Amino acid sequence: MRGVKTSHGDGVYKSTDAGETWTHMGLEATRHISRVFVHPRNPDKVYVAAQGDPWGPNEERGVYLSEDGGKNWKKILYVNENSGIADLSVDASNPDIMMVTSWDFNRKPWVVQSGGPGSRVYKTTNGGVTWKEIKKGLPDLKGKMGVAISGANPKVVYLAIEALGDKGGVYRSDDGGESFRQMTNDGTTYARAWYYMHIIADPNDEDELWVMNSSAMKSIDGGRTFTGLRGSHPDHHAMWINPNDSKILINSNDGGAAVSYNGGTTWSTLMNQPTGQFYRAITDNQYPYRIYSGQQDNTTIAINSTSQDQGIGRMHWNELRAGESSTVAFDANNPRFIYSTFFAGNFVEWDSKIDNTRMVRPFPEQVSGEQPQNLKYRANWNGPVLVSPHNPNVIYYGSQFMMKSVDRGVTWQVISEDLTRNDKAHQGKGGTPISNEQITAESYNNVFNIEESLLKEGRFG
Repeated sequence: MRGVKTSHGDGVYKSTDAGETWTHMGLEATRHISRVFVHPRNPDKVYVAAQGDPWGPNEERGVYLSEDGGKNWKKILYVNENSGIADLSVDASNPDIMMVTSWDFNRKPWVVQSGGPGSRVYKTTNGGVTWKEIKKGLPDLKGKMGVAISGANPKVVYLAIEALGDKGGVYRSDDGGESFRQMTNDGTTYARAWYYMHIIADPNDEDELWVMNSSAMKSIDGGRTFTGLRGSHPDHHAMWINPNDSKILINSNDGGAAVSYNGGTTWSTLMNQPTGQFYRAITDNQYPYRIYSGQQDNTTIAINSTSQDQGIGRMHWNELRAGESSTVAFDANNPRFIYSTFFAGNFVEWDSKIDNTRMVRPFPEQVSGEQPQNLKYRANWNGPVLVSPHNPNVIYYGSQFMMKSVDRGVTWQVISEDLTRNDKAHQGKGGTPISNEQITAESYNNVFNIEESLLKEGRFG
């Protein structure tokens, strides 16, 4: 639920030819869907867990059931207009038994609200005809939660719970989800909850489970202790475990997908799949020209537009040592010095001739973990930078001010007043009442983009 996000889904799609073609089956207003479950013995019976619109209340949140292959939908669980369904797990031995978690949440550009009375745990034993709220052993104030019914023993149910202080962590039930006890308060199991919180129970061992977070966290003792196994890439969001052999895993993360044949000790490479995601692109005027862009969760790169080899590969690009969210700027006719911003106020110059990178941020201050109202220069996730098309020695940068440098970022001059609303109420902590999303990725009251007129120097929009 990023403050800089703009996209959402438009409902449910169905394929009856193994994915060759798709038909839209409604539920447009749900916007965000967390789970879809197809009954194993009746493919026309489908459950949809709808998380809902992060930007405001909507009644389309909840659990939906279709018994005619998606032609018609009935909402069978609804909490309230601010609380959608974050996760759903089904008993592998009896699909009429389900556990779901609801999430009381709201997203504004400057803060994420995660947690409240609408964050609850529910259980059904009759396929969703009736639901029972589960409270025993759980904290009163909860945020986002993941749930997993063990395929090895359906009496064992695991929850990953976002909560304050010593209440967060992994909880376990040994009575089919009727009551829970806390197994660990390990912060790595619920850090940055609005971004993660999937928990996966091993289908063959009731004491083995995984929690998806920045690391892939594995427990072999029923959730008491967790070890972060280094995979192919950080930021883990999904895991498939082979029901016939738990050593065979497929993991989905911000870098792509990776396979393990030894229970997660080692993983296959990401270099065999085109999963790079580029935020924005800019080209120079060389021949052949080069393309520059920041990659999702990886470096900024400068890549050749063509080659005399059989393709364009890693040998045809340079890493600029900037981050995923970077905005790139340079003199298109002489692209020796490449300027790139990225999150937490970082701002670098890469000298492409000698492959040297240096920091050129206007002021050396700790940004991560600090409230934006306390910063000298507020830095956005994708701070803007521009090399003047009229004078390549002039660099412009945007914080809450327009800033200018004529000496390659050694010194900076503020050339405008605060161009934002400068609302201090929108510059505080990044989350409430549980989350505190304060890596400044969600900073507000910033300049987002700079454009200088191609016709008149010094005229901006």
